[in-house]
Amino acid sequence: MALRPDEFYDHALAAADNERRLPLARMTGWDISPFEQDGLRVAPLRPPVLPEPARQGEDPSDCSGCRSRDEGIWFTDRWRLTRIAGVGVPLVLMLHPRDHYDMADLPDELAAELGLLSTHVVRHVEALPHISRAHVYRIGDGGAHLHVWFFARPEGQAQLYGSWMVVWDDLLPEYPADVADADAAIVADSLVASYGGRRPATP
Repeated sequence: MALRPDEFYDHALAAADNERRLPLARMTGWDISPFEQDGLRVAPLRPPVLPEPARQGEDPSDCSGCRSRDEGIWFTDRWRLTRIAGVGVPLVLMLHPRDHYDMADLPDELAAELGLLSTHVVRHVEALPHISRAHVYRIGDGGAHLHVWFFARPEGQAQLYGSWMVVWDDLLPEYPADVADADAAIVADSLVASYGGRRPATP
């Protein structure tokens, strides 16, 4: 059985200093880390907060994911794909069910479709010129409506390998929106061809 919140906190504090600061993560020593270890400090570990605050959209009547179910660059009756603006890497896409589900309550049919559809998105992102990998993330702490992230790693940028890429994305200057829009359209058109679905109607 998992540790209770107080047990987990006590367990973690046993490795911390007298200011409740844990040692630097092993990841900070990796050559892909965006930070130099010298001068880097870990924030003090705060005690657990119970009950946890509600995520955005726990109530479907107040869910931004549900309100925007008709917004995106590609659609089926059950899924939509959006492009996230203002990022530093070449392309960030997000896949959402159009109806209100989180991953744990996704019906089996949609769960199977999520796996297949995610594979198609990755294939099309990685087929773009000068893109080496598509990183896929599902976090789930901010919003209750399922949303799966796809980050395109630029070719040749070895420091952007692996789990640090989302941090690098936040540090990099904003990628040219017109280039990202064009690449997102290629991915969406490729999805229509390989998987089905439709693009939004143009005005």
